[in-house]
Amino acid sequence: MEFHLSSPSIIAAIFFATLITFLLQILNRKRLVDSKEPPKAKGSWPIIGHLHFLGGSRLPHHVLADMAEEYGPIFTMKLGAHNALVVSSGEIAKECFTTCDKIFSSRPKSMAAEIMGYNYALVGLSPYGEYWRQVRKMLTLEVLSQRRVEMLQHVRVSELQASMKDIYEMWQNNQEVEGSDMVKVELAGWFGNMILNVVLRILSGKRFQLKDKEGVRSQRAVRDFFELVGTFVVSDFIPLLKGLDLGGHKKKMKIAGKEMDGILERWLKEHKREKESGKKNEGVFIDVMISILQDASQEDFPGYDHDTVIKASCLAILIAASDSMAVTLTWTLSLMLNNPKTLKIAQDEIDEHVGRERLVEQSDMKKLVYIQAIIKETLRLHPPGPLSIPHESTEDCVVSGYIIPKGTRLFVNLWKMHRDPNVWSDPYEFQPERFLTSHKDIDLKGNNFELLPFSSGRRMCPGIFFALESLPFTLASVLQQFMITKTSDEPIDMTEGVGLTTNRATPLEVFIAPRLSLNMYSTCT
Repeated sequence: MEFHLSSPSIIAAIFFATLITFLLQILNRKRLVDSKEPPKAKGSWPIIGHLHFLGGSRLPHHVLADMAEEYGPIFTMKLGAHNALVVSSGEIAKECFTTCDKIFSSRPKSMAAEIMGYNYALVGLSPYGEYWRQVRKMLTLEVLSQRRVEMLQHVRVSELQASMKDIYEMWQNNQEVEGSDMVKVELAGWFGNMILNVVLRILSGKRFQLKDKEGVRSQRAVRDFFELVGTFVVSDFIPLLKGLDLGGHKKKMKIAGKEMDGILERWLKEHKREKESGKKNEGVFIDVMISILQDASQEDFPGYDHDTVIKASCLAILIAASDSMAVTLTWTLSLMLNNPKTLKIAQDEIDEHVGRERLVEQSDMKKLVYIQAIIKETLRLHPPGPLSIPHESTEDCVVSGYIIPKGTRLFVNLWKMHRDPNVWSDPYEFQPERFLTSHKDIDLKGNNFELLPFSSGRRMCPGIFFALESLPFTLASVLQQFMITKTSDEPIDMTEGVGLTTNRATPLEVFIAPRLSLNMYSTCT
């Protein structure tokens, strides 16, 4: 059937589409005209605005949480030359990430993204646009989609069991030398090495032994990256000071960026040589990227050469999957050791549904509901990024009835939002049971806005499916195979450190001993 512009139905459709667009524009203008400005924080100084509030020893999400107590769940402040919108309510966050999602989908410029993020090629810090869409699509399809995560399950399982065997052998050696039934382990380093190996095998086919020099170097490089990206740099807010390098952040970022680039460059060159020699690394991300980009034109990834796209994409996966998971697992054990009842309930659940005659499998996780609840409660109290990576509005919009100008930087204070007493009873207490009763229907996928550890909307963390599969399974495996106790009678120090992901301020050293019959550890290969 042919259609012509003269067809009455086509003319009518065009007329009504034009009319609707026109009416929506009028309504939007009316909303903007009728809207008022949100509460403004007091205490702004000339030039620097409220930056002096964030420059002390207190963590930014704590400072902004106190300000929310005074000004409410939505308020604005001046950060140097830029307007900032601070949101601490699930309902208002929902509006930002649904109604205004596209408007808030960009990222502001920053020294970290420029120096360490390959001049904004790092997808998590890229401005919204064609480059971001292409790379995000590629990362999702090739590595981070739910289907790909399930396909790569064997990698996670084998690396987890290899790490378990490392700890068992440490315990065995310690028993022979020291005659002790327990071995001391620093959990953050152990979890970090284990998750790093999972990600490295997916990215490059590599793995590192515990305390391996290159593995320690890679882990430290990732950690330094997170700390520096999470640092408030004055020149990001007062551009006139960019040349002064106040605080030495620029120098530190150049060193960290060079170190990380050196590691990624070595991996890329190695895989190019192997590919030229005819060696195949099936499913390894770097090889997949090399093949995809061989057939891509420069216009497909505007502004960057193909090597930069590959290195920036590898860095994005390291960020999305490695450090945040190690941080979450470390906080989980910290909370459980300070609440030993939860440790017993979790291990009893594993014994009941799995037993001690075989190892936990991914298929068991649906029955281990308390383990799932523990992970949710940990992410409520200690989201990997307690203060969301800032968004930037690309046009004027209205949030919660308030007009928000173009160029405003949006900060969602997840740490405060997850402690809202109107949503959570005893909000500062570690109570996994709440996710089996009053909040049993809440998930972590960005649809329940009172709990957003991975954020929501277009800029949601791309590593969410990897985390949701890996975190409960790793915790269940550790608790099944080992007894874990504190090294003293003192409570575990819960002080937070600095960085984009909020790690513990102090190491978490614990005593560990096998919990299963010793022959079970020979199967951990």
